[in-house]
Amino acid sequence: MKRRRGRRSAMTTAGEDVSSKSTVSDTATLPSSAAAKAFDFSPDLTIPRPRLTSDQLRYCSEALQCFSAKKFNSPQSIRQEFQTLQANRMRALDMRNRCTVALDDTNCSKNRYTDVLPFDNNRVILKQCKDYRPSARGYINASFVRTSESVSGFIATQGPLPHTYEDFWEMIIQYRCPVIVMLTRLVDNYQTVKCGDYFQAEDGPREFGNICIITKWMQTTDTSLIMRCLEVSYKESEEPSLSVLHIQYPEWPDHGVPKDTFAVREIFNRIYTVPPYLGPIVVHCSAGIGRTGTYCAIHNTIQSVLAGDMTALDLVNTVTAFRSLRIGMVQTLEQYLFCYDAIVDELENMISDNNSRSRA
Repeated sequence: MKRRRGRRSAMTTAGEDVSSKSTVSDTATLPSSAAAKAFDFSPDLTIPRPRLTSDQLRYCSEALQCFSAKKFNSPQSIRQEFQTLQANRMRALDMRNRCTVALDDTNCSKNRYTDVLPFDNNRVILKQCKDYRPSARGYINASFVRTSESVSGFIATQGPLPHTYEDFWEMIIQYRCPVIVMLTRLVDNYQTVKCGDYFQAEDGPREFGNICIITKWMQTTDTSLIMRCLEVSYKESEEPSLSVLHIQYPEWPDHGVPKDTFAVREIFNRIYTVPPYLGPIVVHCSAGIGRTGTYCAIHNTIQSVLAGDMTALDLVNTVTAFRSLRIGMVQTLEQYLFCYDAIVDELENMISDNNSRSRA
C-alpha cells in the first residue's frame, strides 16, 4: 500500500496558504504529440462505470467508513479541520516573496486577481509566448498541482483574460492537456465578469494569434454539464491537431457549492480514467483556487483511494499539500464540507454499483 507524506502549510490575506517546498515534476516528462492525439473523446452521454477489483472495493469500503464517521458522527471535527487549515495560512508578505515572476511589472496585467498568484517553483512556464520580453519569462497565472504519481496531475489556473487567451491555448498545446474543467460562468448573477470567452467556437474556427480552435462536437448532460470536444492546432502547421475535452459546469456559484454532488461526481467519472501520460488536467474557475481546489481535492482523494493510497483519508493533509502548490486551494468551510459530501456520495455509489453488478 502506497503512502505519501503530507506537508504543513504556512499564511495569506485571502484565505490562501503555502509551504516553502514543492516536489512537482510535471515539467520533467511530457507526452508526445502522437500519444496525446491517440485518446479519442466520444460524444456518448453515458457515464462510464468501470468495475472495481476486489482490492479497490475493499479500499473504497475502508475510506467510506472513515469519511462517513466524520460526516455523520462528528461533523464538528470537520469544522475543526478547516480551522486548522485557516490557522496555518501563509502571510501576504511570505506569499509575495515566493511569487517574484508573477509580480514582475511585465506580468502584473496577466493576473486576474492581485492576491492569487503562482509560486515561482511550480508555476507553468511557456516556451512560446506572445510576450517576448525577457522579463516575461514565459509567464501565465497557472500552477502545477500533484500529490503523488498514482493520481492525475492538474494545472490549476485562473479564468483566462482576453489578452491571455493565446497564452492559455499555448499552455494546452505545450503540455498536451487532454481535459479542461471549467467551474464557472463567464458572467455571474451580479453581472461580474468571472472568465473570458476563450473556448466557444460553435460558429466556426476561432483564432488566437498563431493558434486555432474548432468545435468537433458539443453536448449538454442531464446535470447541466456542457461538454465540447475541441480540436486545437497551430495555424499553417503540419502538426496534427490536439483533441481536448472541455467540460463546463456553470451552475457552481462563486465562493459557494452546488446544491448537490451529482454534476461534480459526473465530471470525475468522465475523466479519472484518462491516462495520466497524456498530460495534466487543467482545472479553472475564476481565481483558480476555491472551486478549482475543491474539485481537485475530491478527484485526488477518490482516485488515490482507488489506487490503494489510504493516506488520502486525511483531507487536511491533502488540502495542505494543495495549498503548498497554489495559494488558497479550497477557500471556504462550505467548500471543505462539500468535499466530504462528494467523496462519501461517490464512494457509496461505487460500492453500490459494483454490488449490483455482482448480483446480476
